[in-house]
Amino acid sequence: MKYANIREEELKNKVAQDYFWTYDCSKIIGNVDFCVAMLHSDTELFEQESLLWAEAKKGSADIYTSAVQLILTIGKARSFDRHLPPPFLVAFDGEKIAFVPYADIHEVFYQNDFNWNVAPSNHGSKEFQSLLAKVTATIKQKTLLYHFGRDDKELERFINDNFQVGKFGVTKIRIDKNNFMVVYNKWLQSVKPTIAVNWDIAKKSGIIDGDFYLADLLSQDNKSLKDKLFVLLKNDFYELDRQIDAAGFLSSKTIQFTDSQVAHTQFWNKYERPPRREYWDYIVERRDLLVPQDVRERKGSYFTPQVWVELSQRYITDVLGEDWQDEYYVWDCAAGTGNLLFGLTNKYNVWASTLDTQDVEVMRDRIKNGANLLENHVFQFDFLNDNFTKLPQPLQEIINNPEKRKKLVVYINPPYAEHGNRATISDRGKHKTDVAKLTKVYEDFHSIVGTGARELFVQFFLRIYRDMPEAHLASFSKVKFINAQNFSKFRTYFKAKYEKGFICNSNTFDNVKGNFPIGFLIWNLKSQANIQKIQADIFLKNEQPFGRKTFFSCDDKVFISGWLRKFYDQLNTPISYLILPGIDMQQQQGVYFTLKPTQSDIEQHKNTPVTKNNVLVMSIYLAIRHAIEATWLNDRDQFLHPQDTWRKDFDFQTDCLVYTLFHSQNRVACGQGINHWIPFTETEVNAREKFASNFMSQLIKGKIKSEDSVDLFSGNELTTNYEVALEFSTEATSVFNAGRALWTYYHAQPECNVNASLYDIREHFQGRNDKGKMNTKSTDEVYSGHIAVLRSALKLLAQKIEPKVYEHGFLL
Repeated sequence: MKYANIREEELKNKVAQDYFWTYDCSKIIGNVDFCVAMLHSDTELFEQESLLWAEAKKGSADIYTSAVQLILTIGKARSFDRHLPPPFLVAFDGEKIAFVPYADIHEVFYQNDFNWNVAPSNHGSKEFQSLLAKVTATIKQKTLLYHFGRDDKELERFINDNFQVGKFGVTKIRIDKNNFMVVYNKWLQSVKPTIAVNWDIAKKSGIIDGDFYLADLLSQDNKSLKDKLFVLLKNDFYELDRQIDAAGFLSSKTIQFTDSQVAHTQFWNKYERPPRREYWDYIVERRDLLVPQDVRERKGSYFTPQVWVELSQRYITDVLGEDWQDEYYVWDCAAGTGNLLFGLTNKYNVWASTLDTQDVEVMRDRIKNGANLLENHVFQFDFLNDNFTKLPQPLQEIINNPEKRKKLVVYINPPYAEHGNRATISDRGKHKTDVAKLTKVYEDFHSIVGTGARELFVQFFLRIYRDMPEAHLASFSKVKFINAQNFSKFRTYFKAKYEKGFICNSNTFDNVKGNFPIGFLIWNLKSQANIQKIQADIFLKNEQPFGRKTFFSCDDKVFISGWLRKFYDQLNTPISYLILPGIDMQQQQGVYFTLKPTQSDIEQHKNTPVTKNNVLVMSIYLAIRHAIEATWLNDRDQFLHPQDTWRKDFDFQTDCLVYTLFHSQNRVACGQGINHWIPFTETEVNAREKFASNFMSQLIKGKIKSEDSVDLFSGNELTTNYEVALEFSTEATSVFNAGRALWTYYHAQPECNVNASLYDIREHFQGRNDKGKMNTKSTDEVYSGHIAVLRSALKLLAQKIEPKVYEHGFLL
């Protein structure tokens, strides 16, 4: 509640100030609580025109009783005889404001034999109850209701559009292709809860709230205007699941409202329905935007942007020739609402299937409005479960004939969901076991291709490859099936010739979360070939070319986890722990040092001790994982076991150590244990007391003694000999100098902790927000200057490290 726990007079003042500050709210009309009028330069010559008369109540009040009290107040004083009545009567409280057009209520003031002399505040009087019964239906039908705070933008727009001198009638908000999603999100809060549907059960049956919204939106006088919508609004109920039963009769299901349609009526009073005719097809085609995220992921309701649709068809033309649409058959077996097929010219060679009957109805409705498809080529089909005998006979004949299969192009943008995604891994979600594991294709292939079968798009690929082996596969998808470690078994099974393709950023797709490459790749399934590497053209937004990207399968390589495992040390006392997520670039932010791993990291074995024996190697690992910025282009690049050249590159090793010492992902905090990561002596930073540990400064100066082991380069994998002072490059020295200035400034603070780490120093000056996250900036200008210099020096050091990452083979 925006105006909670305030008195009525204060409420009126705040509403006047927040919403009606450009009007005159000082006018007094009898005992009416609140009046809004136009500002007038000469009120003596002209009567000041009222815009609303209102009843105000503190807290949360019933709008019907408030409105009746206002009507009684006006009727008792016959205010409408002495003043021009306003366009609206209004009731508001601390949470909401309701507008009732005066023209819809004014007849009540002229009823015969009504006693207007009762006290308006006496809600128990027979006059009050009689009037309440008389006007409630009208108020339900005509009220425009807004919640303070939640609906502020719409409320302000309503006021601006309607509160004008001489304005007649109500100006409602028009809905178009730019704001229909905004209106939908408000509809979810206001109307959806009043529809008599168990949404959890309905969703499992493929029924979504968005279909009810479309029924409302594309209607006039509460009657849906498009017969091919899955749900239709029929005055005061919804109708769905229309079909001809076994006896030849039309049957359907009906859904009622739980509140006699009050919320529905009040909500749509604020909007002009239907939208302009030119927007209807666009809104219906974008039904995917109304599908809940989990349903979109499970069923593949992804809308392919038109720019990529057109580009993909040009790429198919480059591979198959100018006449491919006449010479080849096309099947989109994950069609959704069919937008991927827009632009295809030979409708006799095109088939479209989708999991949802609703989407079939949308496509058939589009056909009636000019879409270049045949109605009997559009059908419902569960590609991951159904038998091909359910397909239309002409399509079966193509699939069952090896020669015709050579002329089949499976052209798709399948779903990208997987069982056990990153939300699951980070404890923010639940394993979507029903996403992948409950399909027949998964059951057929999980023992053959392993964890790769968890991906739905891979399941599409597997069935296409097995059941249509001579076809061409032209698909949008993630590209990790080419290079990720989890897909090595898939690549052993799936052998096809890569023809051509391009990649674009996932954020150009409306319903795809994340920032990674989506590839449109064309494969000839007839030609058996191992996937070793592919090159794809890069396109930025608006089809802007940006060079080429090579993806490597890495099946003949050892991944970086195999290299790092050689240096694990479980015997010596840890000076910190390295947190280890996945080995591709997208996992960068999960790589860090800490003194206290999370319980989840411990249970999933995603941490390893950093000790005096392996501190240099662990620092190399952290540095190479962070020196190169993770972007959508390199998001799926895999880190590999390096060549041995890194062993004698002392400059590279010390650069990585310095980079790790001063990087923000070194999250060692002295509150969690002894901080062994202070790279300076007490004298260098003017510390007030001795440090609890001088390990790092001693290591740098070559004062760590060997204990029953040999050095890094003698063949033993563990690093233990630090009896030689380390030498640093110019770039690393600049980082050291910037860090020393920062540490010295911190130790000059009266409340400093002598054992503070870089993480502690950042927390001291930057603080944390109300959610517990460290702020990105500080109000201390001196600190801000020091940290800026340090970050700039680190960036230059990262640029020096980056080419070495490729030179030594950590990345291809």
